[in-house]
Amino acid sequence: MTDPKRYLITSALPYANGPKHIGHLAGAYLPADTYVRYLRAQQKDVVYVCGSDEHGAAITIQAMKENTTPREIVDKYHAMLKSNMADLGISFDIYHRTSAPIHHETAQEFFTMLNDKGDLEIKETEQYFDEEANTFLADRYIVGTCPVCSNPNAYGDQCERCGTSLSPEQLINPYSTLSGKPPIKKSTTHWYLPLDKHEAFLRQWILEDHKEDWKANVLGQCKSWLDMGLQPRAVTRDLDWGIAVPVTGAEGKVLYVWFDAPIGYISATKQWAIDNEKDWKPYWYNDDTKLVHFIGKDNIVFHSIIFPVMLKLHGNILPDNVPSNEFMNLEGDKMSTSRGWSIEMDDYINDFVKPENGGEQMVDALRYYLTAIAPETKDSEFTWKGFQDAVNSELVAVFGNFVNRTFVLMHKLCGGKVPVFHNEIMDEKDKQLLQDITDTKNSIERLIEGYKFRDALYEVIDLARKGNRYMQEKEPWIVAKTVTDAGQPTPEAQARIDNCLHICLQLTANLAIFIHPFLPFAAKKMCYMMKVVDKMLDWENAGKVKLLSVGYSLRAPELLFRKIEDAEVTAQIEKLKLKSQKIKMEGTTTGNGQPTTDNGQQAKAKETVIKETIQFDDFAKIDLKVGTILAAEKVDKADKLLKLEVDLGFEKRTIVSGIALHFSPEEIVGKQVTVVINLAPRKMRGIESNGMILMAEDANGKLQFVNPDVAVENGSGVS
Repeated sequence: MTDPKRYLITSALPYANGPKHIGHLAGAYLPADTYVRYLRAQQKDVVYVCGSDEHGAAITIQAMKENTTPREIVDKYHAMLKSNMADLGISFDIYHRTSAPIHHETAQEFFTMLNDKGDLEIKETEQYFDEEANTFLADRYIVGTCPVCSNPNAYGDQCERCGTSLSPEQLINPYSTLSGKPPIKKSTTHWYLPLDKHEAFLRQWILEDHKEDWKANVLGQCKSWLDMGLQPRAVTRDLDWGIAVPVTGAEGKVLYVWFDAPIGYISATKQWAIDNEKDWKPYWYNDDTKLVHFIGKDNIVFHSIIFPVMLKLHGNILPDNVPSNEFMNLEGDKMSTSRGWSIEMDDYINDFVKPENGGEQMVDALRYYLTAIAPETKDSEFTWKGFQDAVNSELVAVFGNFVNRTFVLMHKLCGGKVPVFHNEIMDEKDKQLLQDITDTKNSIERLIEGYKFRDALYEVIDLARKGNRYMQEKEPWIVAKTVTDAGQPTPEAQARIDNCLHICLQLTANLAIFIHPFLPFAAKKMCYMMKVVDKMLDWENAGKVKLLSVGYSLRAPELLFRKIEDAEVTAQIEKLKLKSQKIKMEGTTTGNGQPTTDNGQQAKAKETVIKETIQFDDFAKIDLKVGTILAAEKVDKADKLLKLEVDLGFEKRTIVSGIALHFSPEEIVGKQVTVVINLAPRKMRGIESNGMILMAEDANGKLQFVNPDVAVENGSGVS
């Protein structure tokens, strides 16, 4: 899109079921805020919306954990999330919530339009039902033994011990978390979005129309899903917490949270428009609006495939881009709130963002480091030592040092005023630094508009580094020693000093503009020191070298950043270890005996799980054989299951395996695999499975086949 008339920017709605950590901040909120601040500096018409996602099983499970109601949970954590985001400088135009009446109305209107147009399908399926609680069960309300690692507290959608994606049918001895009793299968009717009917549109729109401007990780994940074949996806579910399905006969059913949550962007825009006496419709219906979704990689499919289909059917504009970040790890491990291996935004604020600890300086310090190590193309890692080094050796020693030296020398050698510039003695070093200012402006524009915030930030710091080098080469403090009999610098010396510090001050003004989208508090403090209004931070001033008028007096310098001490780093590392150890000692279950939820990035636990010791005779009972996959197909109405036909040499068997999220059917045909062939048969989705494929999980959480290094005859034993 060229020259949009308006911008609508969104960040993924965080679940209001607990505190969020700095990995979330780095993924979807900080890059969006940087982009929005840049657009505002350009005087663009931009609205930045977000809000708390307050429906779904995650909320009701947290309410059970805390022995309270879903309403009290969402009220508690919505307030925390809204406060945390504001404290860390995330400048939403509105931070809304999906429990608001206007959102319920908007989501119901959205559903009704699609339903009335015939864009939804109604299907009757069998789902797990708790007879004692008299309710259908979401996957997270079903717990059983993991078929992979024997964890007795695996969920119906994932084992949080080994990280395997599951379906309820795969659990051994499943039971309901509500009653503790085994569930039964019962028929229920639901509405579905037939994604399979829109594959051709999605292939063209994603893989062709956006193949040049969308990130590789987004295109890759979308292509994988499209290649596997899309299936109809339920948009309603049987649950007592959520938005009621507005159809007669749908009592006890609510809109599925994946369907209602992204509509929250629309309802938030509506509320913003009401609050500001604006018209919300151009932001969602006019083609000259640029819609950009900032997300983490676990939300790619929802924002690049599912929500665009919903928007297209509803007559809305489609996203121009979906810049997704990968995950941020912590001190060598996956970040996970449930395992205590995380830095919560609330904890960072309490530990650092206080006047006595640096206040806004420490907000900018965190924003700087998270942007500098942003997981834009691959997973990155936060370490406290890395944080200390980045702040001390880059923010303090490069950026802060240049600004401070410039102001100190200006007060000492130029009477505290912006000195005149003597064009007649301008040299190549002067010209080069002035050119560097212009070049940096152009680079920052190109990089931010390409969603490369890490590289754009580097350009700002590198310009400050060039300023330090320039000052070191000019040595105005040495030049000042060439004095007259009265002890003042000679006219020639003063002219050289004036030119050096004049350029350094104009560079400082530009640095304030350049750094503002990234570190807003430092930029505003620089404006205070320069005695200029914040209006100077408008992007139209970027690259100009006459921002500060000759003879204008400036305030004394103030430190923009403080150093991070070794003791602080040691204390934070110790705090992290103690928190993790405490959770391990308490176990991985809640007070009611159910597994804790992971508020992190759905990360896999790294801990090694060692089962109880067995005798050799026990192991000898397991019969492992090598087989070849002859055919593979997706199981209807089961996103995670593949039906495999495996040649074991002596016979062919049907095996149902929960690997559909990791492999497409086409890519595994012909693979040799190791099979446990003497497991008792089990029915999954009505298909009798006769065996289990052995799998291993790599460092990125991707399943890999356990197979021989070289091809062997089918039926060969494994020992």
